[in-house]
Amino acid sequence: MDSFIIEGGVPLRGVIEISGSKNAALPILMASIAVDDEVSYANVPDLRDIHTTIKLLNILGREASLENGVVRVKNGTLGKEAPYDLVKTMRASVLCLGPLLARLGEAKVSLPGGCAIGARPVDQHLSALEKMGAVFDLESGYIHGRCPDGLRGAHIRFDMPTVGGTENVLMAASLARGETVLENVAREPEIVDLANFLIRCGARIEGQGTTMIRVQGVERLHGCSYAVMPDRIEAGTFLIAAGVTGGELLLKNCPIRDMSAVVDKLRAAGMIIEETPEGVLARTGENGLTGVDISTRPHPGFPTDMQAQFMVLMCCARGSGLVEENIFENRFMHVQELVRMGADIHVTGSSAMVRGGRPLTGAPVMASDLRAGAALVLAGLAAEGETRVQRIYHVDRGYEHLEAKLSAVGARIRRVKDAD
Repeated sequence: MDSFIIEGGVPLRGVIEISGSKNAALPILMASIAVDDEVSYANVPDLRDIHTTIKLLNILGREASLENGVVRVKNGTLGKEAPYDLVKTMRASVLCLGPLLARLGEAKVSLPGGCAIGARPVDQHLSALEKMGAVFDLESGYIHGRCPDGLRGAHIRFDMPTVGGTENVLMAASLARGETVLENVAREPEIVDLANFLIRCGARIEGQGTTMIRVQGVERLHGCSYAVMPDRIEAGTFLIAAGVTGGELLLKNCPIRDMSAVVDKLRAAGMIIEETPEGVLARTGENGLTGVDISTRPHPGFPTDMQAQFMVLMCCARGSGLVEENIFENRFMHVQELVRMGADIHVTGSSAMVRGGRPLTGAPVMASDLRAGAALVLAGLAAEGETRVQRIYHVDRGYEHLEAKLSAVGARIRRVKDAD
């Protein structure tokens, strides 16, 4: 396995280009299963999860390849089984369930794996698809779904907003007979991007980005060319990198209009974030950083995927900040690693009190999931001395060429092989 070695204390200065969104690209790539013709995707990040998705599409009979940020998916004989060896490494693999049912009337998908940040069951996916005519059995760790008479439109209300559930059912409904009405859906920008892609392919969808989506099923979806939206979580991470190092970064291709909850909190904490013709400029104000409270919520609230990184900002600020995690029940695993670096953080249930003002110092730390790994990299950039971040394969799942981008703006970071 690889680690990052970081020599902290260097203000970052320069320009960073924001990559395409992993969280948008994964469902949009899966949606190619529902499309009859060839599809071309631009602005696709070169990430482990993207390569896993491409492998899965190839196994399912869709000839897919990635080159220079472009994924091309060609038609082929479609298979129905997503095997355990791939699905166990990436929870988003379950997103092939809806389009496979819609195209083939049958799908066999391994129960998903992924980051260990709490239970994320797929029961809402299954119950919604059942209302559309699917029948499911659990067989040896696989979800086996059948709908021999095809999927039909239905009125579905989710118990709570679910990003994956909304995406899965949205893809299935695009090819179902009749109208599907989805209520209490997730409103994330990545869902809007998926809907826009499906519309480009001929789907009839209204209401994406609101709490209710209407889908009029069509007989087939045709191919198209489509550019994936920029990654708002990567952008937020680099905004915080400017703040915790006392530097100044210009982010190009930054989707700031999809980041209002994060940007508002960063400004409240003392950062100056400005839109310019060249991009989004970020730096710390003259009065430095000050503690603020955050509470994670579904979009348009503060995203859980930015909670760990924001906690590092609070460690570097004056005063205290309360961090409430309301999405996942096990997403404070980075806290004990930050404490090893000198942070003053006390966790009670789903809340963490962060008392800033104590300098972070370098230490060996271990990433437990994707965003925790990003937070530890930020802490290493801000800390005095050397930090070794282990298990960075988690980081590679969601950040394209992270050490290269950081090195280009002055960070002293390198990737090393761990000794056996």
